[in-house]
Amino acid sequence: MDGRWDGLRAEVRRTIDELVSSGCETGVQVAAYLDGRTIVEEQVGLDDRATGRPLTADTPVHAVSTGKGLTATVVHVLAERGRLDYDLRIAEVWPEFAQHGKDQITLRHALTHTAGVPALPADITPEDFTDWDRMCAVVAAAEPRWAPGERLAYHAWTFGWIVGEVVRRVTGRRISEVLAEDVVAPLGVTGELFLGVPAADLDRLARLEDAGLAALMEYASANLPNFDAVAPPAVRPDATIGSRRDVLRADVPAVGTMTARAVARMYAALLGPVDGVRLISPERLRAVSAVAARGPEWVFGQEVAWGLGYAVDEDGSFGTAGSGGSLAYAYPQLGLTVAAVRNRLGAGDGDPMEQLRVLVRDTVARELRR
Repeated sequence: MDGRWDGLRAEVRRTIDELVSSGCETGVQVAAYLDGRTIVEEQVGLDDRATGRPLTADTPVHAVSTGKGLTATVVHVLAERGRLDYDLRIAEVWPEFAQHGKDQITLRHALTHTAGVPALPADITPEDFTDWDRMCAVVAAAEPRWAPGERLAYHAWTFGWIVGEVVRRVTGRRISEVLAEDVVAPLGVTGELFLGVPAADLDRLARLEDAGLAALMEYASANLPNFDAVAPPAVRPDATIGSRRDVLRADVPAVGTMTARAVARMYAALLGPVDGVRLISPERLRAVSAVAARGPEWVFGQEVAWGLGYAVDEDGSFGTAGSGGSLAYAYPQLGLTVAAVRNRLGAGDGDPMEQLRVLVRDTVARELRR
């Protein structure tokens, strides 16, 4: 690694050492790429507190909605090859989706969370999540809450089946297979970046712990009138469902499992070449990372901005973050990507993974200004 970043690596290491030694975290991975090269790859702690097994750089961690960035990336790789168009009407390749007047919803609407189909039935179960055809039928039969593009609502779970079924209809492959074959293998990160996790890899995953996330979900259910519509009680995105082997094995492309170094590498290959591999063109990068939808969001009520499948931040980054604290973002103007994952899913703890992202971003920006 470039010695110019020795101080940054030491500061990241010090920070995550303190988080683990203080008991705030059990295991943490942090990685960053700059202009296609690794500048940070640090990990500290345990992947399983019960056994004392250490968290290593290649230990995958279920990172909840940070996985939406993997799903979006699959779409853009296929679009780059001419297999998908963002303005494709979903019903053209998935006729059943046209029920209840959903025939005008496009892939762009799905990517920007403006499709108007954010809700799931109140009695949906984790077992339902393991049946791809059933979940696609549920989504296809859903009545839209409003016309496509009319308002922005986080499609917490439905995002994955809408986008994933479009990919399957167009390619004939499950989206987890497309990710593995068209993204993961070329980048050399096999075994570290998953939608559905192969059975052979389940025992390698870090063990999730709850550190306040479940309580936050209860609070959201009681205080946000639309929360249970997008995250019904039996399938809240927390450590419980994220620890179920049957759900982990299934394709649920609204969530994902990853190492920090692998997802940072994936985002780096969106920005430019990584060991000769570039996933999309500079022109497509500008298109997918630009704000495509902005407004008050229906579930949480906050002002948000979305590109094509990624959140767009005011600091010029695009990416995704997951319940409990994991994240992965890219900074096109800096040529930087940052990812941080943890296995102790927290809430109300000051968001230490976000603090690590800011630390890396600000340190790199200062150095590049010199």
